Amino acid sequence: MSLPASAWSHRFAGLGPTFFTELQPTPLPSPHWVGRSAAVARELGLDASFLEQTDTLEALAGNAPLPGMRPLASVYSGHQFGHWAGQLGDGRAILLGELTGPHGALEVQLKGAGLTPYSRMGDGRAVLRSSIREFLCSEAMHALGIPTSRALCVIGSPAPVRREEIETAAVVTRVAPSFIRFGHFEHFSHTGQHDELRTLADFVIDQFYPACRELDGNPYSALLEVVSARTAELVAQWQAVGFCHGVMNTDNMSILGLTIDYGPFQFLDAFNPGHVCNHSDTGGRYAYNRQPNIAYWNLFALAQALLPLMDDQQQAMDALEPYKALMPAALQRRMNAKLGLVDVQDGDSTLTEDLMKLMAQDAVDFTIFWRRLSHAAAGPLEPVRDLFLQREAFDAWTVRWRERLQARPGFDADTTRAQMLRINPHVVLRNHLGELAIQRAKAGDFSELARLQNALEHPYEELPGQEDLAGFPPEWAGQIEISCSS
Repeated sequence: MSLPASAWSHRFAGLGPTFFTELQPTPLPSPHWVGRSAAVARELGLDASFLEQTDTLEALAGNAPLPGMRPLASVYSGHQFGHWAGQLGDGRAILLGELTGPHGALEVQLKGAGLTPYSRMGDGRAVLRSSIREFLCSEAMHALGIPTSRALCVIGSPAPVRREEIETAAVVTRVAPSFIRFGHFEHFSHTGQHDELRTLADFVIDQFYPACRELDGNPYSALLEVVSARTAELVAQWQAVGFCHGVMNTDNMSILGLTIDYGPFQFLDAFNPGHVCNHSDTGGRYAYNRQPNIAYWNLFALAQALLPLMDDQQQAMDALEPYKALMPAALQRRMNAKLGLVDVQDGDSTLTEDLMKLMAQDAVDFTIFWRRLSHAAAGPLEPVRDLFLQREAFDAWTVRWRERLQARPGFDADTTRAQMLRINPHVVLRNHLGELAIQRAKAGDFSELARLQNALEHPYEELPGQEDLAGFPPEWAGQIEISCSS
């Protein structure tokens, strides 16, 4: 399909030149398709043929922007690994504009499209390895029902890019209602540009949180409170599915409560609450069990950035306070659902905590445990029991779990199993699965990527021919090192 120039809109550009730099992407030689998402195309109001056209390939490689695109890179700042990093910005991301699909306007952004004024010491490029990981995980998280940016496609090129070794370049086309981050607010607050800070906050409220103006009190504290609530729900979803973000810097936190900036992420294999998935995170700041507290730390940084727009500091602290109860409550609801429990009662947190301690002590595979437990709601427990070394302790826990299940009015084992199977995924994007798809893609074979993509788009279905995607990770999976390098 042809795309008229009028299809593109540019709300972010309307903020003014203080917020961005207009520039053209850097051309990428000999581009080729690596992966495509027809579902994301539909979300943009496009049909599948859009991802078959040469003009699209060239445009999304950064070679020949389509009419109506207005490429720009935004400026922001942020805290990285707990330290103020100053000005950052879109060092390799270029926003093309917005397209309006059936559910509203969505920004379209190229990641890896070349140098920008905010690239600092970087080269503005992304490599095939990391681009495939972001493409797959964006779509996997969406299928799991977790708020996330999406990925329209990955385009590869033979152009060399130096990281720890020489790799090849790629561009991933990312999609979200907005890519505005906590770091955008930090930038204008820390540089004393308070008029621009207010302009940005007003834009976010008017476009995404209009109810903040309908409440009594300060609309900016209301903004902080609603962002805190969304972030609480997001992190609870991460924890419940065993997802480690890996680099929760403030510039990687979405003002809309989306999962963004997929870098050194990982879904847990063996359950280890202190697992650190980012090889660059030598201090373990972003360990799995620290994510809820780090999210609050980041929200506190956002609150500090918004202080110039509030009446006093107490107003900001009051807006943050609900997070402390919202996040654990959201997580408990989700853990109860994973256990087949439809409500939350006294004692449920102890039941969950005792289970997680057992899983950690025996390094039980996180995803396989929950899937087997789902089947065990109306079947034998032996496949679940076999995952544990401390089987008597697990047996004792199982008695408590089944008593809690069966005390529910109208309990039906088959219905409970079906409910649990819709909540506990069969397939997640484990590191070794991504690595196998990447190695094939490096050799020019994208069939494994397509197979894995299909499975991740249907994570709760036990599709035939996919048993290897849902099994235990091989021994070599533990040697995979994922870092901030991409």
